[in-house]
Amino acid sequence: MKISFKHISYLLLLILGLNMTLTSCTSDLEVTPKDDDEFLSEDFFNDPASYKQVLAKLYAGLYVGGNDGDGSPDISGIGGDFSSYLRLLFVMQEVPTDEAIIAWADGSLPTMNTQRWAPNNEFLYGIYSRAFYEISIANEFLRQTSDDKLASRGVDASLKSDIATFRAEARFLRAFSYVQLMDLFGNVPITTENDPVGFYYPEQKTRAEVFEFVKNELTDLDSSLKESKTNEYGRIDKTAAKFLLAQIYLNSKVYTGVEKNNETAQLCSEIITSSGYSFANVPYRYLFSADNNRNGAQSEIIFPIVGDGNAIRATGGGMSFILHASIGGSMDAADQGMNGGWWGIRTRKEFVQTFPDVTATADVRGTFYTDGQNLDIAEVGVFTDGYAVKKFTNVNSDGTAAQRNDIPDTDFPMFRLSDVYLMYAEATVRGAASGNLTTAKDYINQIRSRANNTAISESDLTLDFILAERGRELFWECHRRTDLIRFGKFTGSDKIWQWKGGVKDGVATDSYRDLMPIPATAIQANPTLKQNTGY
Repeated sequence: MKISFKHISYLLLLILGLNMTLTSCTSDLEVTPKDDDEFLSEDFFNDPASYKQVLAKLYAGLYVGGNDGDGSPDISGIGGDFSSYLRLLFVMQEVPTDEAIIAWADGSLPTMNTQRWAPNNEFLYGIYSRAFYEISIANEFLRQTSDDKLASRGVDASLKSDIATFRAEARFLRAFSYVQLMDLFGNVPITTENDPVGFYYPEQKTRAEVFEFVKNELTDLDSSLKESKTNEYGRIDKTAAKFLLAQIYLNSKVYTGVEKNNETAQLCSEIITSSGYSFANVPYRYLFSADNNRNGAQSEIIFPIVGDGNAIRATGGGMSFILHASIGGSMDAADQGMNGGWWGIRTRKEFVQTFPDVTATADVRGTFYTDGQNLDIAEVGVFTDGYAVKKFTNVNSDGTAAQRNDIPDTDFPMFRLSDVYLMYAEATVRGAASGNLTTAKDYINQIRSRANNTAISESDLTLDFILAERGRELFWECHRRTDLIRFGKFTGSDKIWQWKGGVKDGVATDSYRDLMPIPATAIQANPTLKQNTGY
């Protein structure tokens, strides 16, 4: 679904007939309701497009920053481009790990490279606020589409049926944001459409309580989301909910102290065998090309964050950030389908060394650009220190140009079927009763065959191998920090990489940094919030 999100933030305000401002003390929107009749006629509320545009705002919020991605803030104190959800998620999940390092010295950004962040880090405040902003919009959409509201507006039965699907998607997107908050910050408040609006202090919940809330939401959504592969491309179906549930089950030991490997394997098996999504038997690069919504890769992409150079005018958010920032040095931006590079993101030596060789002839997933780049990172701020990455491209898979070269068409593959294969294998190795090692090996070999890598045997299926294979298959797809924490290798001394801990050759970091600090600004606004240990 290539939706035009032009002026979508402003449409949201019109459609709901509300004045909205974010207040971090409530972790929800401070809303002043107005009489619907002041703004819009009953006929307007019977227009399916009105409700769908609000839903589009929720989807657009994963990509653009600010109002319409134009740089004007929709969250007080955070510039539009810097508040792009996908951009911030990339910074959180990739930059503190062995998979990425960024040259820029903006504000507190360098501390993300070194795991030396503090509660006053504006990028942590950005992701915290962006996630709660999405939750706030979802909550208000759900309030405005209750049975009572729809009945009072005389909404007809067919539109009510469509709105029921929209509500399920809004609940999924709310759950997705709660998963990010639970993963990054642990103990956070929960607000829903049943909570009051306006100024109040919502109760901070434990990480285990947030887990239980998300688990219940995703389980319940299996009865209300569209059947697998029956929704428009880019929108959520039942398989996306199963994927997210499997993902939190795989990380349950981290979140709650209780393993759920068997539940993980069972869900993954359901997705693989009966969802209708299929492993894309296309070259690996097709998955990250400008036409990955139609070149065969779409059979594998369960949840894309949709990009479109013409319809989604986000100059510094989402994939525009990932592509521009990964181009520099002697790279020709035109080869990547872009109009220039920002000399920012590269990868680190230790990650490169998980591949058979850096020329990518033994594994095509090693999309490293080495000409003029040093494997060793002597200076964090020098783009040519560290190999550059060409994984994502704004060129169609047949070599033709995308729609434009300043804003990419490339969709970001948030959930992929190959990740389901890897989750199944990991849960099986971790002891899932329903798992089968031979089946797990076959799934892994299917992935490796597409990558032009050698087949493995069952004896190769160790946790260390699976972590490395997850990196090779999924790097720069916003999984690495969570993966390293689950394997006990994000902090501490079990896995060291350059500039971990702020030292060139890397040092152990304190385990409390497995959780990010609750942003100081959020605590100032809501003094009932308790800071995470160590900060």
